[in-house]
Amino acid sequence: MRLDKWLWAARWFKTRGLAQLAIASGRVKLDDERTKPAQALKVGDLLEIRVADSVWRVQVAALSDRRGPAAQARTLYAESAASGAERERRADLRRWGTDPAAGRKGRPTKRDRRKLEDFTGSG
Repeated sequence: MRLDKWLWAARWFKTRGLAQLAIASGRVKLDDERTKPAQALKVGDLLEIRVADSVWRVQVAALSDRRGPAAQARTLYAESAASGAERERRADLRRWGTDPAAGRKGRPTKRDRRKLEDFTGSG
């Protein structure tokens, strides 16, 4: 079975074209190596899938070339415990981290503009 077709059936990507693009750009790795969309996939293969800023390390549990409901798609793979823990840790860091712009409110004031001009030497 083709890798891009399986990623589409397992609902990692909305279309096969997006799956192909992700594979070509290196966001999907098969056994820690870059691969091609037409790569043959078999049960037991290890995949590393980067979606947004989270990394999933999954093992292929079943093959399907049909896209079904989400509950059925979750049975096609098994996520490793370490991968799940790492994703949770990163989510907690994002959730509880400080916002860099937390101290700024709205537009810069006239005083802020003048300080910026003094700093840059323009104006």
